[in-house]
Amino acid sequence: MSMAAFRDSLIQEAETILGKDFTVEVTATKIVPHSGDSKITFPNLDEKRQLCKLVDTCVLYIDMRRSTELSLRLKPQTVAKLYSTFVRCMTRCARYYKGHVRGIIGDRVMVLFDEEDAFSNAVNCAVLMNSVAKYVINKHFASGEVTFGLGIDSGKMLVTKTGIRKNGVDQSNYRNLVWLGKPANLASKLTDAANKAGEYSSLKKLLIVYERPNLFTGKTDWMSEWEWPHEFVQKLTDTGYPSYQLRYQDPEYRAVYVHDTTETVRPYAPPILMSSRVWQAFKASAPSDTIISKGMVSEVAVVVPGLSGKVFGGDIVFPLFK
Repeated sequence: MSMAAFRDSLIQEAETILGKDFTVEVTATKIVPHSGDSKITFPNLDEKRQLCKLVDTCVLYIDMRRSTELSLRLKPQTVAKLYSTFVRCMTRCARYYKGHVRGIIGDRVMVLFDEEDAFSNAVNCAVLMNSVAKYVINKHFASGEVTFGLGIDSGKMLVTKTGIRKNGVDQSNYRNLVWLGKPANLASKLTDAANKAGEYSSLKKLLIVYERPNLFTGKTDWMSEWEWPHEFVQKLTDTGYPSYQLRYQDPEYRAVYVHDTTETVRPYAPPILMSSRVWQAFKASAPSDTIISKGMVSEVAVVVPGLSGKVFGGDIVFPLFK
């Protein structure tokens, strides 16, 4: 096929799929679909029709930290063993809590849950995965060498098939479902933010002291406020010739004291993070759960782009694994 013919075929396909007479039928479901679902199809260009499903679900991601660094530092055989163990263990953890593994991309596993008991299953699955990561996988490596982050969000996901049909040895690569929706995106971002050590910076801060008149007593009161050094410098003026002195712009200024302070650049984030909607729904579905009664989850001061509401999390494990 010439390049021109190839171009024209792409133009025709795009016009067909994006045309007004191409219909997309969406069926709601409470069960996480699989690739063989007859209600999820590739775009049919002859019938101008495509079938999709919409599922209300919890999405959980688990990701291996510093995987590129580990791949460069460890022997290839060790890396292969680590990845095989990781994927196998996490897949079994997902199945234990009725989760469906619907994506394995290198060092990241994606799990979805049927609508019934989705929140309880998702949170407990995350705890199980964290337990296995810490006490089953990590014991074969140096302390802190292999770590993982988990993120959970919930909502509606559109399930479809895209691409083309293909026969032969590569056909399985074209049969994967595509999961479209904000929950997957936010769960992935929560995973990226999870299990991160806090970052702190030592800075100088100035305590500015003033002597203010008190209109009620007729005397003066000593008052103070904090400023950053650059703010203080911006309020200095040069008296000019002949004294060339620097003066603070407020005539009631009396003194400045330098203090060492520590500012949080990035707060610590535990291994498991979840959106507020997941945490609230979990509490409603399992109010007597030990995770709740023992206060194992708390608000985490991390910012996740695109996620409104608070983030909750914890470093929770099942005692049986310790």
